[in-house]
Amino acid sequence: MSKEPLQTLGEFIIEKQDDFRYSSGELSRLLSCIRMASKLVNREVNKAGIADIIGIAGNENIQGEQQQKLDVLANEIFITALSQREVVCGIASEENDDFIEISCKGNAHLSKYVVLIDPLDGSSNIDVNVSVGTIFSIYRRITNPGDPVELKDFLQKGSKQVAAGYVVYGSSTMIVYTTGNGVNGFTLDPAIGTYYLSHKDVKIPTSGKIYSINEGNYAKFPQGVKDYIKYCQEEDGDRPYTSRYIGSLVSDFHRNMLKGGIYIYPSTSQSPKGKLRLLYECNPMAMLAEQAGGKASDGFKRILDIEPTELHQRVPFFAGSAAMVTKAEEFMSKAVDKH
Repeated sequence: MSKEPLQTLGEFIIEKQDDFRYSSGELSRLLSCIRMASKLVNREVNKAGIADIIGIAGNENIQGEQQQKLDVLANEIFITALSQREVVCGIASEENDDFIEISCKGNAHLSKYVVLIDPLDGSSNIDVNVSVGTIFSIYRRITNPGDPVELKDFLQKGSKQVAAGYVVYGSSTMIVYTTGNGVNGFTLDPAIGTYYLSHKDVKIPTSGKIYSINEGNYAKFPQGVKDYIKYCQEEDGDRPYTSRYIGSLVSDFHRNMLKGGIYIYPSTSQSPKGKLRLLYECNPMAMLAEQAGGKASDGFKRILDIEPTELHQRVPFFAGSAAMVTKAEEFMSKAVDKH
């Protein structure tokens, strides 16, 4: 019996184009553009150890963090790919202070979409060969096509996203994305440079046995997080849970989405607003979590309902299996009620 041929990412994008209510082909071209840029970044990541592209670039980004050389390179690759193909009217990157306005030749600003991107999440791990990733978020602009893009086009609630996804550069390279009709994953065949559908209609298990948090910061965590960690470690029923923390959001989230688990990056006494960025990291991951049947929260409310006020806004982040996120929220609320 012959096996059914594998479906490529390009074929899948075209086949599913009509599922999208604003379908005009523009979003499909935009996703194809991200696909192409991810292959270029993948090539650079895979040769990082033998090329002079690991280590610190000598610059700081808007958050005051040291930029890695690959951060800068990945940022350039995605911005160039998106701006040259006239598929977006604006780009906001975690690596840039402000958004970038894109004008198209002869048809300035006519594109309907803006992209927000974390070009290389977890890049501090690149020197030690740990998986890193790219995270992207796509919105329809709210200003009129033809007008210059404005800040308000980017400061939209996560619930307004039309697509979101990530690329994980690991033992295999994968694109995982959603356009609001479930989550699908595609694995790159490096021999021919083609992504194939490998994880169809991904669903996060309702509960799991993995909790992912940097326990080295335990003393700085809110009481509700401390209480939840103790709960995870207790022997009772299917507990204790297993602690697994890579330190690359894409990798930790990807594992928990497939196996079941919760990822937590809470506020701390040093970072009372949290560390992860709402627009570049939390919103796209929250959309993926919900589309896969999971849940994403800041510990008290739904991530996708948060009204952003600035491009580089930070929030606490709890995401993964729905039952586990709900339980963590219960501990957060109890701790607040006690005080």
